[in-house]
Amino acid sequence: MAKSGARGGSLLSSRPLSKSPSKTSSRGKRGQFEARGALQLDRLIHEQARLAIVSALAASQALTFRELKEFLRLTDGNLSVHCRKLEAAGYIDCDKTFERRVPKTTYRLTEKGRKALKRYLSHMEALIEAIR
Repeated sequence: MAKSGARGGSLLSSRPLSKSPSKTSSRGKRGQFEARGALQLDRLIHEQARLAIVSALAASQALTFRELKEFLRLTDGNLSVHCRKLEAAGYIDCDKTFERRVPKTTYRLTEKGRKALKRYLSHMEALIEAIR
């Protein structure tokens, strides 16, 4: 029975664990898939709920907490935590007001958030194109 190494591979394997095979195509370097490219994704936006929040805000001028909650089908706590993380990064702005003594929280995508989303989408498109 072969023992397992620190990276999960077999210690008896003849192939080095540090090298990974690369996919190439007739398109040259552009068609070459590099695993390290996936590591350059914006982790803050890459998370499913935060990507949905940023995408929804990119498609509208502003959305209230209630609108985001209903549209994305997230719980109050889940939406609140994700919005706080995006706000801390400067990707969204939060405006809290009262309407007839009822709190109203409105979110808007900042210019920094819009640029981050565009970078993220461009990076994803490049990764998809590279593996086709």
